[in-house]
Amino acid sequence: MPHVWPTVVHMLADAAQRAPDKVALICGDEQLTYQQYEASVSTLAHELRQAGLGKGERVALVMGNSVDVAVAIFAVQAAGAQVVPLNPFYTRTELSQVLQNAQAKGIVYDESVEEALEPLLSGFDLRLRIGIRQGSKRLNRWREQGACRLPLPEPDWPSILQYTGGTTGQPKGVSLAHRAVAVNVSQREALLPTRVEQERVLAITPLFHSYAMAMGLYLAVYCRSTLVIVARYRPDAVLSTIASQRITLLLGSPTIFTGLMAYEGFAEADLSSLRLCSSGSSALPEETLRRWEVATGCAVCEGYGQTEAGPVLTYNPLNGVRKIGTVGVPVPETEIQIVDVQDGQSVLPVGEMGEIRARGPQLMEGYFNKPEETADALRDGWLYTGDIGKFDHDGYLTICDRKKEMAIVSGFNVYPREVEEALFCHPDVREAAVVGVPDAYRGEILVAYVVANGTLNEEALQEFLSERLVKYKWPAKIHMVDTLPRTGVGKIDKKQLRAMSVSS
Repeated sequence: MPHVWPTVVHMLADAAQRAPDKVALICGDEQLTYQQYEASVSTLAHELRQAGLGKGERVALVMGNSVDVAVAIFAVQAAGAQVVPLNPFYTRTELSQVLQNAQAKGIVYDESVEEALEPLLSGFDLRLRIGIRQGSKRLNRWREQGACRLPLPEPDWPSILQYTGGTTGQPKGVSLAHRAVAVNVSQREALLPTRVEQERVLAITPLFHSYAMAMGLYLAVYCRSTLVIVARYRPDAVLSTIASQRITLLLGSPTIFTGLMAYEGFAEADLSSLRLCSSGSSALPEETLRRWEVATGCAVCEGYGQTEAGPVLTYNPLNGVRKIGTVGVPVPETEIQIVDVQDGQSVLPVGEMGEIRARGPQLMEGYFNKPEETADALRDGWLYTGDIGKFDHDGYLTICDRKKEMAIVSGFNVYPREVEEALFCHPDVREAAVVGVPDAYRGEILVAYVVANGTLNEEALQEFLSERLVKYKWPAKIHMVDTLPRTGVGKIDKKQLRAMSVSS
């Protein structure tokens, strides 16, 4: 396996020493060299430590894609604290839930979210809060700072607390140690090798998401190359950036690939610099993958993982057999088994479908402050993924279904129960059921079925949800119905609802 660093902060320190003048980050008109990157990270890390935000503490980041968020992620990790990256589009309710669970003692946030955050922060015992504004408050203002030693955390210290949806409708914080995060970068490198100081990586998906962090932020530092950050996805901006920045590695998702190909200027775009595209966040339809490769001449390697697994478990290898329709083979030092869904122990033969379980050095420590859910997910050293899959005779994994009810909408994990609970907050909603169904553009969409009193309609409910849930959690369609189908034991029949949603 490729060289494994003790932590990703060690990776950054090495890159700054070996390639100080190499451009590390680009976002719009801004850029930082590795020397400037390290200086900015180091200075902020020392400021965090002076505020008492070191080992055992958590610092929340509520930031969109920018040079600043890259600096902040590494700085929190360098300080020894645990970084808690949050979606800046979360509503006040969602932010409150996560901040309470994380017990964060520090927060760094964009000016754009200050209005939503301000009423919440007085309720938390914060040692440090930093609002990012244009001008002197930017984190990259330290780029010309003199020699300031970059603190290096220990491999067994907590590194990331990444929030993902909970089966109960409450978010769960996935706690990953530095060693797990660093080794996963090298595991990915074994199947998708990069070229030292030659890559130009385009990050389109949000850097608060585990996929963009692992496959963009950390990957670029590992190979001492340039990460080009797109502040906000727009097809025209992405295509022009690929051409002008001569991007070699494109981090995509089904939504991104579909959206780019649907853009009217796609056929004329210069994509000749692309060497490899990777797809993550949700399953990429075979038709989309084939259309992209025919149009661009660039291969797409699809992989599989989840936040609880650091996040990468498998990938189709760049230099080897790439099986379209599969998510490839396990990364090094990772064992994956298909087990019986009922007993969770009986290992099934090749070709049979069952629950995917995995073990390896990249797995989470557990869900923060959720011992019961941790015990259910981690059993005897195995991570039970809740996904259904099968192996072929060559050891390639195919994802077939999902044991959990989670839907992946545009790469974001959404749990129907959470949306149902939000619907139930409306006084006129009597019953509600939400299901995820396949969608060619978003991967999946949510469809809600609601039994209501009076004249309540879809428009009013969508407006009601907009105040309680981030946009990607909104149902694409709300059906107002008189009754909900039920099973023989009186439970709402979601299997029938999914069938109805697909056929309608």
